Amino acid sequence: MRILLTNDDGIHAEGLAALERIARTLSDDVWIVAPETDQSGLAHSLSLSEPLRLRQVADKHFALRGTPTDCVIMGIKQVMDIKPDLVLSGVNSGSNVADDVTYSGTIAGAIEGTMQGVRSFALSQAYTYSDGARIVPWEVAEVHAPALLDRLMKVDLPEGTFLNLNFPNCRPDEVQGAEVTAQGKLAFNLQVDARSDGRGLPYYWLKFGERAGAFTEGTDIHALKHNKISVTPLKLDLTDYSVKDRVVRALSGTE
Repeated sequence: MRILLTNDDGIHAEGLAALERIARTLSDDVWIVAPETDQSGLAHSLSLSEPLRLRQVADKHFALRGTPTDCVIMGIKQVMDIKPDLVLSGVNSGSNVADDVTYSGTIAGAIEGTMQGVRSFALSQAYTYSDGARIVPWEVAEVHAPALLDRLMKVDLPEGTFLNLNFPNCRPDEVQGAEVTAQGKLAFNLQVDARSDGRGLPYYWLKFGERAGAFTEGTDIHALKHNKISVTPLKLDLTDYSVKDRVVRALSGTE
């Protein structure tokens, strides 16, 4: 099996190194095309106004000055001579659940792999803060992902569907199994932090305030809260079929 890895935290991210170790439990034919720098929060974006600069950093390891989407495209279309059998994106520093999936570059890597016709999984690891620093228990994903991926590889996924895996913030022996979940709902409470530079000119940082979620049973955020691995099937088709007929009636004047 040939596997292509990418992420949004960058080529030197600890989570990417963890993902490579995970991937090598499944195959020895592992390729990496990852962003040169952190591309978190860029979602499924393409670099159309700037050239893509590719740099080989080791055997089958490439850094790209571009987004996670660019990386998957370059990996499949340019770097690899044969299309991979699997695309793995991650392991992200931080969970990608609920509304986070719309912003996530990690999810975007799996989206692009799916669009290229390759089975794709996104992997993310929840963490906590201690004394202002992230404490990321990478060992949770490393211990549990290999067997989980081996089982999920056997699932017959329909065209346009990929899997979003999130690992809880706990010790590996505290994981309470895996749960197939739905995408939850999370209130972001995004805030604008206004500042001034050395010349007194304004600039701004977006930052997260306190985030509240509806921890409904069966959702990804509920699973993580209860130390379960969340496996969420996501699909590319964003059509809201429940509303489609209503819009048809409104446009035809029968509503």
